[in-house]
Amino acid sequence: MGHNYARPLTPGQKLERLLERIPPSWHIRMERQAGEAGWRALAHPPGQEGQWSDPAPDPADALEDSWRRNRTVLA
Repeated sequence: MGHNYARPLTPGQKLERLLERIPPSWHIRMERQAGEAGWRALAHPPGQEGQWSDPAPDPADALEDSWRRNRTVLA
């Protein structure tokens, strides 16, 4: 019996996928936390202030957190 299991994305693949989904007009800022092995990110539309992500172990997780916090549902 065969099974089809999807491989999890690598952090690089996840980051690439996020950058394809975030609109090109958005501002993106990523920072490595000093003295820690953590990252935080800020992604927001132009003309709006956004919320920073929580600290994350890799940049892709931080960017995803900020994007989810700051995206708006288009009606």
